[in-house]
Amino acid sequence: MLTHLDSQGRAHMVDVTDKAVTFREAVAEARVRMLPATLKMIVDGAHPKGDVFAVARIAGIQAAKKTSDLIPLCHPLMLTGVKVELRADGVDAVHILARCKLSGQTGVEMEALTAASVAALTIYDMCKAVDRGMTIENIRLLEKLGGKSGHFKADQA
Repeated sequence: MLTHLDSQGRAHMVDVTDKAVTFREAVAEARVRMLPATLKMIVDGAHPKGDVFAVARIAGIQAAKKTSDLIPLCHPLMLTGVKVELRADGVDAVHILARCKLSGQTGVEMEALTAASVAALTIYDMCKAVDRGMTIENIRLLEKLGGKSGHFKADQA
């Protein structure tokens, strides 16, 4: 059942008033594929715009906090933890891992996915002058804990 639709099929925000406050956590990932020279520039700290990973990390954290402003019908959440990790993945990619936590009445999957997505977009934005052919790939939910639907863990890709 799609909970964002009422009995007449109209979109509405789900009422979570009666749901119990429980611990919830979600982990999402994204990958930015690029030229090896672009990744080397990032890893070596030689990018003229500064520390690409630091800026992307901050962008991802800020995005998680603003998810309800970006995604219609998302509840504004009081996140208690957001962590965005970035690392070189082989010679031509950056792997992004975003983790969001809270004790609340609804899950944080959208916040984790938004954090990973915006961190990837930030890398693209900072590096587009040297590598317009970058691709953002495999944005997906890896794991979700808490809530009525319980534990979800994605298959390894």
